[in-house]
Amino acid sequence: MLDIAVDLLWLRPRKVGGTEFYIRNLLDGFLRLEEPFHLSLMVSEDNRETFSHYAQDERIDLLETKVISANIAGRILWQFFCQNRFLRKHGIRKCFTPVYCRTLVNGGITYVNVIHDLQAAHYPEYHPFHEIAYSKLCWWLDVHFSAHLIAISEWVREDVIKRYRLQPDKITAVYNPITVDREQTVPFERLAEKYQIEKKEFYYTVAQMIPHKNLETLLAVFEEIKKGQSGLPCKLLISGVNGDGRKALERQLGDRGLTQEVVLTGFVENEERNTLYRDCRAFLFPSVFEGFGMPPVEAMLFGAVVIATDRTCVPEVTQGKANYVKDPYDVQEWIRVMRCPVDRIAEVDFDAYDQMKLTKKYYQVLSEVFD
Repeated sequence: MLDIAVDLLWLRPRKVGGTEFYIRNLLDGFLRLEEPFHLSLMVSEDNRETFSHYAQDERIDLLETKVISANIAGRILWQFFCQNRFLRKHGIRKCFTPVYCRTLVNGGITYVNVIHDLQAAHYPEYHPFHEIAYSKLCWWLDVHFSAHLIAISEWVREDVIKRYRLQPDKITAVYNPITVDREQTVPFERLAEKYQIEKKEFYYTVAQMIPHKNLETLLAVFEEIKKGQSGLPCKLLISGVNGDGRKALERQLGDRGLTQEVVLTGFVENEERNTLYRDCRAFLFPSVFEGFGMPPVEAMLFGAVVIATDRTCVPEVTQGKANYVKDPYDVQEWIRVMRCPVDRIAEVDFDAYDQMKLTKKYYQVLSEVFD
């Protein structure tokens, strides 16, 4: 029987983007598994409540620590120097960590880690020195001391193999499980009034305000569309940008004269996001670096035409069925593709992202490694 701890100390609710959706989708999949298992979810003081419902299943319990996930430096130090002793105290010798974070030494514990991307290695200019140093240290430890690694796409797997000269049989690619409820929507009329939009007459994107998401190019695109020469609707909704990133984006909208044309929704609940996926003219994904990239797949599940870059894993996870911009920074190319996108949704194999299929794949990989 698979009997392991799952390290969730890194998770700051609503603060870590797609990795949070990924692990919650995976844990939801475990609830539906028929295979025998027992999971001890290692949680922090400030995220335990968001995982408490899993403990209603007798196969899952919460392993509570005194760690505060919001205190990132404190959490890292605790994991480096205290985590192994904590696990041994609770009789646990096997730990699955669904991100790259880990202890300095194994300390009698067998670890399996997931690497979502090597972003700080590709774009060090976007990260402070301490983030780069920590990421590179953990990746090196993962490669040399974890019993096995899981990558969230074939592109990430090949990137890790190439950069660290890793033996191919030590890393397995398993896609992120994607679960969307097509019935989980709100009446469009409610959003039409809220955001001043018309069905199929607005564009939509979900992103953070970080450089590789390339939102600045989209702003330049809509600045050009506003001139009225393209014949395209000049309305864009952006979800997911909050905090300092939102303030920076608002300043850019003011400078470009797009305060009415571009709407920042902030964080939106699934029902609202799904409706925007379904009723947008097209979903735009300008990112130049992704380890997986769930939003375009989610949009396709709701029937949205996707226009995206052809960088990193994006063509892989969208199965070559989106509309691709070859130069992510070329405003005129974006407009050309937006004028005549092709709808190939019917050709997408959505079974590739099936929650239970991928949960069983995780179960298989973890069982083989830990056994």
